[in-house]
Amino acid sequence: MPKRKSGFLGDSSAIQPPSQIRKMATQPTTTTIELTAKETQLKDLLLDTARYIDDSGEVGEPVVLRWAGGWVRDKLLGVESHDIDTAINVMTGEAFALKIRELCDHTETIDKHQIAESDIGNLHKIARNPDKSKHLETTTVKLFGYDVDFVNLRKETYSEDSRNPQVEFGTAEEDALRRDATVNALFYNLNTGKVEDFTTGLADIQLRLIRTPLEPLQTFMDDPLRVLRLVRFASRLEFTVDLAVQEVMSDRRVLDALRLKISRERVGVEVEKMLKGKHPHTSLEYIDNFGLYHTIFTDPSRPTIPTPNITNWKIAYDCLESLRQNKTPGSIYDILVRSDEAAYYAWVLTAICPWQTVEAPPHTGKGKPLPPFGALIVREGIKATHKLCDLAAASHNNRAEIMSLKTAVSQNAPFLGERDRFGMAIRRWDARVGHWRLQILNALLVEAMEVLATGSTTPDKNDEFLRGWQLFLDHLQELDVTEAPLLKRLIDGTRLAKALDLKPGIWMAQALEVCVAWQLRHPEATDPAGAIEEVKSKRAELGILGE
Repeated sequence: MPKRKSGFLGDSSAIQPPSQIRKMATQPTTTTIELTAKETQLKDLLLDTARYIDDSGEVGEPVVLRWAGGWVRDKLLGVESHDIDTAINVMTGEAFALKIRELCDHTETIDKHQIAESDIGNLHKIARNPDKSKHLETTTVKLFGYDVDFVNLRKETYSEDSRNPQVEFGTAEEDALRRDATVNALFYNLNTGKVEDFTTGLADIQLRLIRTPLEPLQTFMDDPLRVLRLVRFASRLEFTVDLAVQEVMSDRRVLDALRLKISRERVGVEVEKMLKGKHPHTSLEYIDNFGLYHTIFTDPSRPTIPTPNITNWKIAYDCLESLRQNKTPGSIYDILVRSDEAAYYAWVLTAICPWQTVEAPPHTGKGKPLPPFGALIVREGIKATHKLCDLAAASHNNRAEIMSLKTAVSQNAPFLGERDRFGMAIRRWDARVGHWRLQILNALLVEAMEVLATGSTTPDKNDEFLRGWQLFLDHLQELDVTEAPLLKRLIDGTRLAKALDLKPGIWMAQALEVCVAWQLRHPEATDPAGAIEEVKSKRAELGILGE
């Protein structure tokens, strides 16, 4: 067998090309799929590029192209996908993509494939990044509206002391076996027009089953992040996870490797994809059922922090899902979750509900105290944004006041008509990070875990519990204070200081809050005179000196 010409393989140091192309050990199971007109147009251009390379004699073996992974899976499931991974048998992705550009410089190619100016985008090389599970550089080109990644078929070999594999050229079978799930290990061979299955991917799609190409322990120990990837795919596709795979997911060796060897940024990316997907409830349910909670929602750098009790966590995520499914105009979910961003934040807050009742020990010594545990887990456990961390902290810090006002409404307290009491509370909750509605939702879910304990719930008890929160939210709307954070002041600090004949000072912030509270009590007012008098009457309380 002739050797390949290594000069055409590109200069990626991540690849160690073998001296000869290995033949596949087994013949794959096959089937066919029907391509759209655009997919056919793309296929024809890629095959012409392969023939162009073959005819040049630069590579000793015929170029074989395969579309791989998610596109094949989605195509078989009838799901449209615009991201296509193209695996090449004898050259790097960058080298092949450059040949596409070279071929498309020919007028006859443009005419044959009816290529418009916008059909061929720029070539982008994505460098290898082992810390983000990117073990080989890829090249991406926009072709006929598809984002097409080009990369060579590869084999990955892991050593016990490193989670970064040695990567080399491989066969299609070796490439399939290195993948996380059988349903992601399918190829569509452009040269033969057939789907190739070197594992059990075709059967598992029919069974709607997630399992690993290799023995699960090896798959997960090679790259522990695959545990979370399989949870994400199972929930996204609404597939069942194979029982043998479930058992290994909860193996202590796998959990330790996931907690200690995988960066929390990578963990956070997977969690974010789960909770922004169509089935976040299923993702949390899998995390719960497979014993993954304490490995994901933790701070590995602080092994001495307490472990939250997750016995009743299911109540929280089931409750949010029930609220979402039963959304109607004016319902709890309709009032509290008002955007896609808010929906994602709601699921993150649901994930940390078990942490929200864990109180940190008193701060002693020097240095800045730690935030509430829930915020710490969001910050360090899944490396979420500062905004989400602040929201988790605010949800913890404001929960007592939220519960107090909710209880007051339920008990028909005498101050229920005090619009300023409720409006100013909402403004406080919203002041730093916004999303006061989600803070109320978090308080609801935490209380649900406490009140609706497993084994003691009944439909009537559930309904009574939710009626109490609906009553609270209805009361806020009846008082017309839900937009209190957006209330425009009738008077600003400069005018107030002038009206009081005072210089601006530390007194001003509290004095302006007094003015806002007065406005809430007098919603029809347009003249700030009454607010100014309110401030004058509270001079001593506000620390304002002089006349």
